[in-house]
Amino acid sequence: MSDTFPENSVGLVTPEVVHFDDPLELACGRTLHNYQLMVETYGELNSEKSNAILICHALSGNHHAAGYHSVDDKKPGWWENHIGPGKPFDTNQFFIVCPNNLGGCHGSTGPSSINPDTGKPWGVDFPPLRARDWVQSQAKLADRLGIQQWAAVAGGSLGGMQAMRWALEYPDRIRHAIVIASAMKLSAQNIAFNEIARNAIKSDPDFRDGHFLESNTLPRNGLALARMIGHVTYLSDELMGNKFGRELRSGSFQQGQDTPIEFQVESYLRHQGDAFSSNFDANTYLLMTKALDYFDLAREYGNDPVKAFGHALCDFLVVSFSTDWRFAPERSQETVKALIDANKNVSYAAIDSNLGHDAFLLPNERYEHILTAYMSRVASTADHSEQRAASMEGSL
Repeated sequence: MSDTFPENSVGLVTPEVVHFDDPLELACGRTLHNYQLMVETYGELNSEKSNAILICHALSGNHHAAGYHSVDDKKPGWWENHIGPGKPFDTNQFFIVCPNNLGGCHGSTGPSSINPDTGKPWGVDFPPLRARDWVQSQAKLADRLGIQQWAAVAGGSLGGMQAMRWALEYPDRIRHAIVIASAMKLSAQNIAFNEIARNAIKSDPDFRDGHFLESNTLPRNGLALARMIGHVTYLSDELMGNKFGRELRSGSFQQGQDTPIEFQVESYLRHQGDAFSSNFDANTYLLMTKALDYFDLAREYGNDPVKAFGHALCDFLVVSFSTDWRFAPERSQETVKALIDANKNVSYAAIDSNLGHDAFLLPNERYEHILTAYMSRVASTADHSEQRAASMEGSL
């Protein structure tokens, strides 16, 4: 390990593009005849390929979950706190796989990719996606890697939804599902926030009805506003109060002062919006928020989550955070109740945190302890699978 990187980091990582030429039939009825996924992997796959973990990212995430892309890289992957040697997702034990979702904007085929039928960017003409489409493409990735069964599929928020969908779509290909700060479906309030964000993007004159790339424009203002709206919902009132209060960045409340007043929180949100709009695609944002809205695990099972989970064969870990009001603890508790009623093995951890929804991304001693303990259990099942395979081989 280079001295350039922290000792417990996976260090320098290189993403890989994985091409697929076999058609992907989408839930909307359309077909992608070829596509690609941008993927990062950490750790080593054991000889029996029984120690593979799939990490599913959330709305604004991507394949870069851990490590650094260069020695000058100042920002590690989005789950650096939890992936690496000696961390909960221990790369000394597991082979970690994290793809950028289909429809994403960081290397996987998506709205900013070229439509082979037109020679122009897909834009808003890219097929609408559902969580099952991501899961299907991830299953094809597993096939390509020679992984018959994931030791675990894990994710927070939208990533947790994918983990649950994995348990239903491919029950024999997943041993554990780790569902963090997530829900079986979005609340009306969540859908409303997403619609406000989408309207912010569409109202930007540079959006050009979704074909902005053809016009060499970018709806930066609309996308920045969408991110500001979303970011507020990812934080808790307590966190924002502690971090910003009513502190000023400029100006004064003193009489006679005519300098415009700017609160610290205003500056922070503008920075978040500007940074996001510089490296995210507006059409991807529209596509992924719609996929979030449409996700409903029990819809095709007569709106009965117990019946839905009856198809699962894996064990579950469900985690919630006390001040998460985007995916409140009550939503996780509904998931746990449905799993118990379906006679599934489920562990539940309610974490006290003042960090809001974003707590699933950040350090927390109890959270890390819970993940580490559960992943030790996952590792033991991976070891047993390898031992069984070795025993069978020896008996032949």
